[in-house]
Amino acid sequence: MTTEQGVVFAVLAATLALFAWNRLRFDVVAMLALLAIAIAGLLPPEQLFAGFGHPAVVTVAAVLVVSQGLVNGGVVDNIAQFLGRVGHRPTLQILTLTGVVALCSGFINNVGALALLMPVAVWMSREAGRSPSLLLMPLAFGSLLGGTMTLIGTPPNIIIASYREGPGSFGLFDFAPVGAAITIAGIAFIALVGWRLTPQRGDESGDDEKLFSVGDYLTELKIPEGSSFAGSTLHHLLSESGEDKDVVVLALIRDDKRQLAPSTYKVLKENDLLLVESDTESLQAFLDNTGLELGGREDDESDASEGEKQAEYRKKELKEGDVQLTEAVITPESSLIGQTANRLNLRERHGINIVAVARQGQRLKRRLGDIRFNAGDILLVQGVEDTLTSTLSSLGCLPLAERGLRLGSPRKTVLAGGIFIATIVAIVSGWLSAPVALVAGAVAMVLTKLIDAPGAYKAIDWSVIVLLAAMIPVGQALETTGGAELIAGSMLAVGGGLAPAAVLAMVLVGTMLLSNVVNNAAAAILVAPIALSLSAELGLASDAVLMAVAVGASCAFLTPIGHQSNALVMEPGGYQFGDYWKLGLPLSILVTVVAVPMILWVWA
Repeated sequence: MTTEQGVVFAVLAATLALFAWNRLRFDVVAMLALLAIAIAGLLPPEQLFAGFGHPAVVTVAAVLVVSQGLVNGGVVDNIAQFLGRVGHRPTLQILTLTGVVALCSGFINNVGALALLMPVAVWMSREAGRSPSLLLMPLAFGSLLGGTMTLIGTPPNIIIASYREGPGSFGLFDFAPVGAAITIAGIAFIALVGWRLTPQRGDESGDDEKLFSVGDYLTELKIPEGSSFAGSTLHHLLSESGEDKDVVVLALIRDDKRQLAPSTYKVLKENDLLLVESDTESLQAFLDNTGLELGGREDDESDASEGEKQAEYRKKELKEGDVQLTEAVITPESSLIGQTANRLNLRERHGINIVAVARQGQRLKRRLGDIRFNAGDILLVQGVEDTLTSTLSSLGCLPLAERGLRLGSPRKTVLAGGIFIATIVAIVSGWLSAPVALVAGAVAMVLTKLIDAPGAYKAIDWSVIVLLAAMIPVGQALETTGGAELIAGSMLAVGGGLAPAAVLAMVLVGTMLLSNVVNNAAAAILVAPIALSLSAELGLASDAVLMAVAVGASCAFLTPIGHQSNALVMEPGGYQFGDYWKLGLPLSILVTVVAVPMILWVWA
């Protein structure tokens, strides 16, 4: 082993350890690896940042913009709108949900496809009187399977295409024979058998009131006659009280007329009633500081059944007309993570109220202002319907409550579909390369106003772009220093004499295991040069080993950290870390058993 190889292996070992540790963002870890390679002088300076202009990076960015344009045009909602008519049988629900999400994931970002269908799955679960845990894990796994079917379905496929040796890169549908086979087999297994391996978590009555039972937390307060706050704004009342972040004003009642989510600049009058949400300690401090009085309709907690009726009534009171009450999950990329409501000032900055927070299937009983938000927390949010979805999206939250499919206008749907089909035709016909055609499609989406320019930049997951751009040179360093060949030689010494099928299975399973602890794109970048060196030593077709790497990198079913889709469903489904392998392990075995013969048949 040379000194350069030793440095590369040390950098890779540290990088993998940091990825698995999961305390630093994966894009930050990738940049640290790139800087280590640069300081060690393992690549020429002009190659260090060439990853930012790599075709694979440009393609991923363009795919994300085109995906958002299709969503805005209502194309995906048109595909998914029949889901509400499939009935309540679990097998049929899971078959249609996983089938639709897999189909969508083949052509748009699989996390985006999952985000669109998660609210539908939660609603279907509640309508059928079952826990969402039954549907959400199959839905996430279906999105991973579907991404394997095309070049643009998942970043690992785009990366692997850039490693192909020979006259040209993989085409758009070159991944389809293997990807479609494992997708069909995987969906059939999940729908017929696999869903029984998912844990049954949460309340199975179909009644979501128990998670966010708000009745005991709501109180009516009265602005008494002679109050110094009569004639001042609600903002003044809250700021003067000193408890403004722990007392949330959900409605103002005046002359028997209720105004939900009132503006903080609403001028108060004597005898106004404020419907507030607060814990007992904060409420008492608020009363002491303001001199307000308890209203005349407090809950009678002595009668449990009456209390439940009052809680249900109160929850319905909080949504009316344009004001809605919505559940939303905090995604791993949300700006809320690590912040508290005290610092965010969500009501004045974004026009929404956080009514309650749930974590690990239980409502948090602590003061709202003191809760530091985590990825996966479920929020009960009150806001104006027209802006609530866009506000939650800007904060990195995904709505979970019942969601009527918001179909775009027929003109927009046809326009978005037409641009996408034209992009696909340009790629398949060979008229344009995939990066050029997809960038052209993204620009067309902007020019036709299916997505505006700020929305296009927002649609791009820049953390993934930085990860790819940083890790591609690291992978090149592994190859140019001879590190990939050295690892391949070691693997050959251990498994020399193995049949081609066994070698492909070894590559596929090894990549699959790696992708369960590190980002799947990083796994593809690191394993691809090793696999190519191994194929050269054994005389295997390079296309075959690259396909094995692509499948393995995309099928991370064993842990919630292996893919963002798995992480997104963890909290809404009430899953624990160890729940994933129960369905994920047999599904991984099935994928391997189906994929290896298909790869040998098509590519060897």
